[in-house]
Amino acid sequence: MLLSYLKIAWKVLQRRKFFTFISLFGISFTLMILLVVYALYDHTVGPHTPEKRVDRLLFVTHVGLWAPNSQSNSNPSYSFLNRYVRPLRTPEKVSIATGGGYAVAYVGNTKLKLSQKGTDGAFWQVLDFDFLAGRPYSVQEVGTDARVAVINESTARRYFGAVAGAVGRTIEADATGYRVVGVVRDVPAARTLSTADMWIPLGLAVDVNEPNYFGNCMAILLAPSAEALPAMQAEFKQVMRHVPVQDPKEFTELRVYANTLLGFTVRELMTDNDGPDDGVAWFGRVALGVALLFMLLPALNLVNLNVSRMLERSSEIGVRKAFGATAGRLVGQFLVENIFLTLLGGVLGLALAAGVLALLNGSSIIEHAQFALNGRVFAVALGAVLFFGLLSGVYPAYKMSKLPAIQALKGGTN
Repeated sequence: MLLSYLKIAWKVLQRRKFFTFISLFGISFTLMILLVVYALYDHTVGPHTPEKRVDRLLFVTHVGLWAPNSQSNSNPSYSFLNRYVRPLRTPEKVSIATGGGYAVAYVGNTKLKLSQKGTDGAFWQVLDFDFLAGRPYSVQEVGTDARVAVINESTARRYFGAVAGAVGRTIEADATGYRVVGVVRDVPAARTLSTADMWIPLGLAVDVNEPNYFGNCMAILLAPSAEALPAMQAEFKQVMRHVPVQDPKEFTELRVYANTLLGFTVRELMTDNDGPDDGVAWFGRVALGVALLFMLLPALNLVNLNVSRMLERSSEIGVRKAFGATAGRLVGQFLVENIFLTLLGGVLGLALAAGVLALLNGSSIIEHAQFALNGRVFAVALGAVLFFGLLSGVYPAYKMSKLPAIQALKGGTN
């Protein structure tokens, strides 16, 4: 039965090639836009290197001190995170790193501005970098402030000319020499919490004895499993409720949150991002609403085209009804035909999206970005195609299935 429906759908598409072209263009263009946007979203907050275990990670990136008439916000200091976050019992591991910074290196007369991040030894165990050569620096090397560094692939090529042979050599940044112990694959700039050109031991980048709450650090918490993430977040909230407010004469409340990577990204996009709500639910509703509105216009256009296409088939519908075809069977047939059409449009949309993403990869708009159509993007594409097919096919199918047999045989439609 299904194979017969598909053969009929193919014949119908070939009858009016212009209608078919308009339909496929609208579907494929709409899906291309949706898939490119979703690929960008997935690239930014999805499970990719080095945050492959993103469903187990929480990030503590900001501390706020509040009073009825004043507020002060900044990155937390190492001492704050080391005293109140590192001792948490639920996380499997806790890493502390700097938020970021820059160092200058020279290759001949060429100046290189290298983004630099100071990290502890656990940083390499919490995140999953792809090492092209060498190794990460160890906890012991961090403890002794050894002048060692891990650099990314681009820095190795720009400074040493190649990845091969970079390990063991010295890179000089801000007039300080560091022995390269490892080279990792480039991390996209969109991964703001982990990307850098050069990573060095934490004690070389910040004052670990700074007593104030404010500094230039962040903490990364790794849960034992994805199911343990809520418990880890609950323990974090419980502990933070008992942290004393620094400078109680001026401030009355401490605000510090542990966010998922998506929560951190949404907070960065929001203008009012200092409340307990990370805005993820709001972001989901807005994104879903925009996607539905974006699909609605081409869906209405496809509804009109489907109605026009079915007008030509009223005689066929009349004959089928006369031989006992039920309304449900006719609705099923029309929906299969429409979903077949949208699947063809989906394939074209995927091809167009792959082309657009390849152009974005080549343009270097986002440094080190490599967008791709992975399994999650394919799943979204399939879901969007099925939804689009149902959205644009239900009304025409229902309308024609309810047409009286005699009226249909006469070519009527009302």
